[in-house]
Amino acid sequence: MKQTIYLCDFRDAFHRAGRGEQFSYQALELLFDFLEECDPDFELDVVALCCDYAEDTVEDLANAYNVELEEDDSDEDKEQKVLDFLNEATVVIGTTPSGILYQQC
Repeated sequence: MKQTIYLCDFRDAFHRAGRGEQFSYQALELLFDFLEECDPDFELDVVALCCDYAEDTVEDLANAYNVELEEDDSDEDKEQKVLDFLNEATVVIGTTPSGILYQQC
């Protein structure tokens, strides 16, 4: 049996699963839209999504993946360097005010 869910149901599922803080409000919308576009018949598994996707700050991503950022780089330049790296390594879902949403490598 399949059930159609909407964005609010998607967000609620993360909270019910105890994963409400895993992604920002904006990241959940990006992820929902991405999944709907890629696979409209996607079977929701909150834990699997939390394992497959992450939202991190530009600084945390740069540190984790050794992306060299210069002190005099603007915030936009730093974000672009990290996005360039991620786009070569994995799938970037989008950016949010709190960071970058991507598929974990």
